[in-house]
Amino acid sequence: MARLPRLVVPGLPHHLVQQGHHHQPVFETDDDYHAYLQALRDAALTYQVAIHAYALLPTGVHVLATPADATGLSRMMQAVGRRYVAWHNRVRGRSGTLWEGRFRATVLDPQEHLLATMLYVDTAIQRADPSLDPARWPWSSYAHHLGRRSEPFLTAHRLYWALGNTPFDREARYQALAERGLSSAQLRQIGDATWKGWALGSASFTASLSQATDRPLAPRKRGRPKKDLTLSPIKDQKEVMND
Repeated sequence: MARLPRLVVPGLPHHLVQQGHHHQPVFETDDDYHAYLQALRDAALTYQVAIHAYALLPTGVHVLATPADATGLSRMMQAVGRRYVAWHNRVRGRSGTLWEGRFRATVLDPQEHLLATMLYVDTAIQRADPSLDPARWPWSSYAHHLGRRSEPFLTAHRLYWALGNTPFDREARYQALAERGLSSAQLRQIGDATWKGWALGSASFTASLSQATDRPLAPRKRGRPKKDLTLSPIKDQKEVMND
């Protein structure tokens, strides 16, 4: 099956995922994490992409971001990739690829999925290693959203601001959402949409996006179309009476 072109909609949040080639580690030292974050900060500023949340894991990256234009996400990730891979290879005296192909992404309906996807990103390390506390993981935005650390390069989405009138209110409400956790259905829905490139939202949200692209936005239903079993008004009525 041909790979779908990436769908990017300016002004809407997108969940991005990129993983190491064959799931190999891409971050091994604190310096690695710092180098990637600095590259992400610089590229986001250059290409006008608002970063709402991020998580750097040993074998990959999650980012929740809103681009100002249709090329911002790709240009940002390309710039980060070139800069980080060059740095990573130089300090190790190696060459070659680091990432497994291009990054994956989904555009999402913020009203329905923004906060859930933020939590999905912020707590990603716990899914990778259940023994780790995501609030103590230094390489994600979770501690920032809980008020335990400040990361000025992050842009709070309006729906995060709507959690409360004060920083304390927002942080407490976000922590309560995190403690409630995401359902297995939410985890699967977010993961599938991102990995396969489908829009993450309601039927009306998908319909609104379809006006701007010819690209499929959701998987087609499997199986053959169901036959129309409605009886015709004359012929089939007679056949039923004669059975």
